[in-house]
Amino acid sequence: MKTELHREPDIILTGIRTSGLLHLGHYAGAIANWVALQDYHKQFVMLANVQALTDYFERPELVRESVFQVGVDLLAVGLDPQKTTIFIQSLIPEIAELTVYYLNLVTVSRLQRNPTVKAEIQQKKFDTSIPAGFFMYPVSQAADITIFKARYVPVGEDQLPMIEQTNEIVRAFNRIYRTDVLREVEAIVPRIAARLPGTDGKAKMSKSLGNAVYLSDSADVIVQKVMSMYTDPNHLRVSDPGKVEGNTVFTYLDAFDPEKETVLALKEQYQRGGLGDVALKKRLIEVIEAILGPVRARRQEYENNPDFVWKTLREGSEKARAVAIETIEQVRTVMHLIF
Repeated sequence: MKTELHREPDIILTGIRTSGLLHLGHYAGAIANWVALQDYHKQFVMLANVQALTDYFERPELVRESVFQVGVDLLAVGLDPQKTTIFIQSLIPEIAELTVYYLNLVTVSRLQRNPTVKAEIQQKKFDTSIPAGFFMYPVSQAADITIFKARYVPVGEDQLPMIEQTNEIVRAFNRIYRTDVLREVEAIVPRIAARLPGTDGKAKMSKSLGNAVYLSDSADVIVQKVMSMYTDPNHLRVSDPGKVEGNTVFTYLDAFDPEKETVLALKEQYQRGGLGDVALKKRLIEVIEAILGPVRARRQEYENNPDFVWKTLREGSEKARAVAIETIEQVRTVMHLIF
């Protein structure tokens, strides 16, 4: 998505909920793209600690530690603070102000119909005891995006309803206040992110399910997790024909192995019989280690220099806030809130 030379670079906004470490699902679905995109676009990456507090409000220390660890992850994978603005959500108070204004443009029934919200309420077993902060987080997310006038937002397919609701808010605001201050946004949906399961093969990677391979995992932990990975339960002997569909190891090889022809040959051999799960998993271990080994080494350097990491996040937040202040001033003006 390289821009033309005469055009202003498009703005990309990505939010990362800071309640845990980054994992291979993040890497496959987004992080590798962020590193490439930062050379051609004006990119903001937000550490969404306010959003994380919507259901970790009783564990603020966990959210704070996650801000640091995710910051370390992002620097270790190659995000350059000179190219990508990495910032902390709570250090941009203008987002909270814009959220309050947006709440007047959204009905409770509309939030209740949001498929993403409905699914997460069920997943988190809130029933009728839904925290108001969690319930309205799609509105806060709309403020996150629009205060930077982002054109693109990388999201998984499950987050598309959030983008739809953001654009509804933008259209309502611009119509009511007869302005074009806010802009609609387009989703970037990485294809790999939608199909990369957890190590158990049953769902996408997540901390709560305990099925993730983290960027910070040691070589020994990676071996342990890959060797326990779900394959074909009916592939009992090396000579048995095996299924490729639904086989988590092959899903990961498709995502990460650069030698696509070799992966194709392995699939054919596995389907015929004659390729054991252990040999297959050993190849995946080598592939993952080739990616995460260098990341792990850089990660250790940043972890050993916390002052640099926090300084980078504070400076990124200052840059991001300057943009947010400009947008909120425009919003206040059209809303007749300048006194």
